[in-house]
This record gives sequence, structure tokens and C-alpha cells, in this order.
Amino acid sequence: MRPAPLSIFFLLAFAVAWVLWIAASALSGSVASPGLRALLFLPGTFAPAFVAVALTALTERRQGVEALLRRLFRWRVGFRWYVFAVTYMAAIKLSAALLYRIVIGSWPRFGDDAWYVMLAAAIFSTVVGGQAGEEIGWRGYALPRLEMRFGLAGGSLFLGVIWAAWHLPLFFIRGGDLIGQSFPVYLLAVTAVSVAIAWLYWRTGGSLLLTMLMHAAINNTTGIVPAAGTDTNPFSFRAPLAGWLTLALLWIVAVYCLVRISQGSRAMRASGRQNLCSSA
Repeated sequence: MRPAPLSIFFLLAFAVAWVLWIAASALSGSVASPGLRALLFLPGTFAPAFVAVALTALTERRQGVEALLRRLFRWRVGFRWYVFAVTYMAAIKLSAALLYRIVIGSWPRFGDDAWYVMLAAAIFSTVVGGQAGEEIGWRGYALPRLEMRFGLAGGSLFLGVIWAAWHLPLFFIRGGDLIGQSFPVYLLAVTAVSVAIAWLYWRTGGSLLLTMLMHAAINNTTGIVPAAGTDTNPFSFRAPLAGWLTLALLWIVAVYCLVRISQGSRAMRASGRQNLCSSA
């Protein structure tokens, strides 16, 4: 059967997640809200995986689904990639704090969680959190297909915009963890993160386990130096200095990754390979 257009995947991933999130928000304050809201909200975070698996089963049958899910268990990738996945955002945040100290003359406000709590939370949420729900869809299904059209560098940038936009309802609905933040700043940050995760995905031969770990570590270490603004207009560009410093460092790393990806793409073309993710 002919593969489904990638636009169908994005449309369904957005529709399923947004409908569930908005429904969960509508239940906020009702008598049955806590449990029922969770039953609606949490599956929304798995929408990219649900849609990816369903479309793969429809077009590639059992073999395609097994090939997709097999990447969740690709763990023999070299210890340095585990270190990168776990420390990426922590290093960015601590570097931003140091720059803040140099510029302002005092340290920014640090989060209250101990490093071992954040590490444990990252490992735990990699196993049972919603990272698999996103990574199976974004990096497992969409990224290799975007690479065939735009190259891995262009595909990672395009996916970053889509990935950020997918979170848009969380800037508005009750209980959303992004309320009060700047969506444009968030979009720029997520796009830079998308490039870094795509680089890790390439360097680990398409390991979704490592992208899940990195995703979980980012979520659990971003509070080392809180950098989100509290503006009520989600489309403003207002963000604290720590946020802008973090964004600048994210893009410095992203540019490095884009250069390395471009070099890898040229090497693959010279060797006759179609794309970097062809072995994923």
C-alpha cells in the first residue's frame, strides 16, 4: 500500500492531541475532573505515537511496526551519547547562569530540585513518561521522511517548528504548563532543541531510546535556571535575560549540529547513500 502523506500524520497528531487536551481543560473544576481530566490529557501526549503506529500498520503492516518500535530498544550506542543526552540542557543552563553572572554581576535564581532528583526523574520519565509518545512520532516516523524531502538539517528545522506548534494549546488551556510564557521564544528554543536531538538520532543510528532520554532530561533539567517569562500574552517576545541567554546558547549548539549534519550529508552522498537516517 502506498505510504500515507506526511501531512496526514501531522494533521492527525495535532487533531487527536488538541481535542483531548481541550476536552480535559473543559473538565477542569468539575466534580470528576482530576481522574477524568488525566484520562483525557495524558493520552494526548501519546498522540504522535498512536498516529505513527497506526499509519505504519496501515501501509507497512507488521514488519513496519516492528521496525519502528525496535528503535526503542537500540541501546548499544556508546557511553558518550548517554552523557550528551543527559547533560545537554543542564550544560546549557549552567552556562547561561555563568553568562548572567558576567553580565549582571550576580547569579540568577536557581531551581530548588537537587541534581540527583532531576536525574532520577529523567530516567523514570524516559521509561514511563510521555517521551515515547512523542519520540516515536516525531523522530521515529516524521524525521526520516522529512529528511528524504529536505535533508536531515532542513528536516530537523521544519520538525522543530511543527513540534513547537503542537504544544500551542498548552499556552491557553487551564492547567497547561506553558501558560504565561512567550510562544515565539518557545518556538525558537524548541527548533534549536529539535536540531540537537536530530543530530543525536543520526549519531546513534536512529536510537529512539536515546532521543527519549534526552527529551526527558531536557524536561527535567530546564528548571535548573528558570528562564520562562510570565507575560499574559503568549505571542509577545518578552522573556527574562536568563531566557535569552539560554536561547542564544541553544542556537550556538544547534548551528554546530547543523554544520556536522551537513558534513555528514555530503559524505553520505559521496558514498552513494540516500540519507543519513537510511540505516535508522
